[in-house]
Amino acid sequence: MAVARFKDLVLEAADHQRLADWWCKVLGYERHTPRFGEDWPPGWPVPIRDPAGHGPTIWITPVEEGEEDAGPRRDRGRIHLDVWGDTAELLALGAAMVKPRDEGTGWDTLRDPEGNEFCVFPPPPEMPVRLGVR
Repeated sequence: MAVARFKDLVLEAADHQRLADWWCKVLGYERHTPRFGEDWPPGWPVPIRDPAGHGPTIWITPVEEGEEDAGPRRDRGRIHLDVWGDTAELLALGAAMVKPRDEGTGWDTLRDPEGNEFCVFPPPPEMPVRLGVR
């Protein structure tokens, strides 16, 4: 019997509003708004969700200036995202290459605009080529 269940994923960012928009565009996610349609206050974390309900909720959380983790990450975090996608499209959207795939690895390692590393796997044959198009 499990003592815990997965709930959400959290990414820290110096510019959390911009990073939320970037990940929404990349994953086809949408910002989750609270009940009654109002927006979250600008300084609050931004929850983004898969509109089809298949993926986890991701919270993009602000890191205050002067905090140890503020600004672009210089090292690989202990938790990162793995995505299926087109590396060239992700690079065109502002990701940066860390390590291209080779014979030893079947994925590219990239950084999002805040420096968070993520791995990009080629889509399986049954997945559409344009992942952002639903």
